[in-house]
Amino acid sequence: MLGFALIGCGRIGIRHAELLAAGAIEGARLTAVCDIQRDRAKEFGEKFGVPYFQHAEDMLMHMGDKVDVVSILTPSGNHAELTVKLARFGKHIIVEKPMALTLEDADDMIRACDQSGIKLFVVKQNRCNVPVVKTREAFEAGRFGKMVMGTVRVRWMRDQSYYDQDSWRGTWEQDGGVFANQASHHVDLLEWFLGEPVSVYATARTALAKIETEDTGVAVIRFRGGAIGVVEATTAVRPKNLEGSLSLMGETGTVEIGGFAVNEIKTWAFSNPVPEDGEITQKFSVNPPDVYGFGHRAYLNNCVATIRDGGHALVDGLEGRKSLELIAAIYESIATGQEIKLRFETAHSKLGRHLVGGNRS
Repeated sequence: MLGFALIGCGRIGIRHAELLAAGAIEGARLTAVCDIQRDRAKEFGEKFGVPYFQHAEDMLMHMGDKVDVVSILTPSGNHAELTVKLARFGKHIIVEKPMALTLEDADDMIRACDQSGIKLFVVKQNRCNVPVVKTREAFEAGRFGKMVMGTVRVRWMRDQSYYDQDSWRGTWEQDGGVFANQASHHVDLLEWFLGEPVSVYATARTALAKIETEDTGVAVIRFRGGAIGVVEATTAVRPKNLEGSLSLMGETGTVEIGGFAVNEIKTWAFSNPVPEDGEITQKFSVNPPDVYGFGHRAYLNNCVATIRDGGHALVDGLEGRKSLELIAAIYESIATGQEIKLRFETAHSKLGRHLVGGNRS
């Protein structure tokens, strides 16, 4: 059994703790919890029957080999500092989305884990949603043909009381806005299906919430394969969550996954249908209790299997960095009002070029 220690006993910490304490993750168990707010750590520890701590380093020194995996579930702005500091303990690290708020921090995290010989996992549980898994199977089988366009829509409700729960919510230093926080999973899905982004133009505003960051925005992305992606994201929907969806359009197929947690297949149409297509919309849609969906269970099971059996991680540090780079470019575009390129393109270097009439000696 792999022992999991959780750092951060807030909203998402509940999800992780419930799965681990209930034995829902095969080969894993909850062994300790930690939160800088001691009363919150105490509440978690007593609820789930495990030791609780206020400081992460104290927890790992005290628990020793009873901990194999550390899950960092703190505000996003703390992820990098904790990962770099705790990597020396030799415990594998799972970090919630986004892995960091800057690319420099992400690189430091990846480097620290590599140097300590441990695995770094970035939680992108929507990849494990049943409708998304089925769509990925169709994609890898080539049923879409050339990808034309993809859109994601995050239309959720986060009123002022949500942001007022903690001082870090909606701040630039610790959280980011709707693109970095709520829509980060959906940006990841769009990139997962459409490939490498080459540029993005975005605009955003703070519509309703009294926060530093944006609560509403739109981004248009060009991908290297020619496809165009659109991200529509807002937490200003009232009075309740509307949708968290993904639409993919290719030359030979279209899929729309709707619901409020990318959980319901609404359209499944391909130029060359197969017998199974007729039952896809009913058989592979799910009804989750909240916007987190059911993906955390499958994601954590993948982490355990990767550690125990040496398999391939669904989302490691390098993979998690990809969507962070796109999100960083979205914010750069918002700040400058310009289209932002994500890759350096040579214009003047002679390396690798044929020099007509040049000196080849």
